[in-house]
Amino acid sequence: MKVQNVCVLGSTGSIGVSTLDVIARHPGRYRAYALSAYSRIDKLVAQALASGARIVVVPNDTAAQRFRSLWPSGRQMPEVRVGPEALAATAADAEINIVMAAIVGTAGLPAALAAAQAGKRVLLANKEALVAAGELFMQAVRNHGAELLPIDSEHNAIFQCLPEDEDRARAPERPARGVRRLLLTASGGPFRTTELAALRDVTPDQACAHPNWSMGRKISVDSATMLNKGLEVIEAHWLFSMEPDSIQVLIHPQSLVHSMVEYVDGSILAQLGQPDMRTPIAYGLGFPERIASGVGLFDLMRMQKLDFEPPEPGRFPCLGLAYDALRAGQSSCINLNAANEVAVDRFLSGGIRYTEIPQIIGDCLDRMEAFNSTTPQTLEDILEQDRRARAVAAELCMLRA
Repeated sequence: MKVQNVCVLGSTGSIGVSTLDVIARHPGRYRAYALSAYSRIDKLVAQALASGARIVVVPNDTAAQRFRSLWPSGRQMPEVRVGPEALAATAADAEINIVMAAIVGTAGLPAALAAAQAGKRVLLANKEALVAAGELFMQAVRNHGAELLPIDSEHNAIFQCLPEDEDRARAPERPARGVRRLLLTASGGPFRTTELAALRDVTPDQACAHPNWSMGRKISVDSATMLNKGLEVIEAHWLFSMEPDSIQVLIHPQSLVHSMVEYVDGSILAQLGQPDMRTPIAYGLGFPERIASGVGLFDLMRMQKLDFEPPEPGRFPCLGLAYDALRAGQSSCINLNAANEVAVDRFLSGGIRYTEIPQIIGDCLDRMEAFNSTTPQTLEDILEQDRRARAVAAELCMLRA
């Protein structure tokens, strides 16, 4: 079997680290060919040394100089590429077979799209590629013969529960046969039972203390507000051609059932497993074959109960905002994501309260409504609208400072 070259976009984040762990378990099958990082250059150096990566991509010349200064003498240095254009070019590199798109935020969109346009197998862990550019991205997968494997645990679970059909990875334009409803599970985050009045004084560290998963700070806050789950609803719409009313969110505190698919005959198929991202990563790398991930045995005997409950609208207003944006169209989804990124960043830096995040998103959606009449047709259109929405959200944050 020919070794598959893998590009890991965002290799120093939690998804990137787990991807490199799975790759290392299959040295005769996969090779970490290209890695990228934004700020943790020392970690990138360690990863490149351990994996033997041929290419690394960093954001600017300062980061490139730091990488070179940290590289040990006597070891062959990988090619160092610089800037967002180099990132997209690397994702489309002819030597690369598989691209793990794990850069958080809209910054990861151009490279993920470039990988799809180059016909790669894209392991999509970047929500914004579909939230901001769902139609454009899915059309690129279809037009260029790419494969799209979702890596979010919820979408990967749904993918696994769909009818056995290798065309699942080819961006189908209609729902899978016999599927009635998708059931996305959510942990409920750290504030599932917190008194509503107490949410006003939540600190960034409290919001980042997820009960089940180890994640970056931004996505941890998104999980606490359930905006993350709202983005996943939008993703599910594009990935599986399902309408909003056919996608339901259920809070499942144990995070053992990762999501479910309900069929027209009343059957419900669920995918269960430990809360370890190496499982969906291994599934995406090996599809349609299953390969070892390093995840240990799942002890069903210790699973005393599985709880499910509906999310409270008053506790998780961001979820409702995401459904509203999906129904309003692609432009509103861009505004939703941009406003959230700005608001969460401001919250993490101490500039606004936790409870002001949904308020800023809602106000931004209202202000940007005038731009929703035309669906963005190109990546440039999408990025321009994203910039406008960010400017509006930043202004709204300043007004609350």
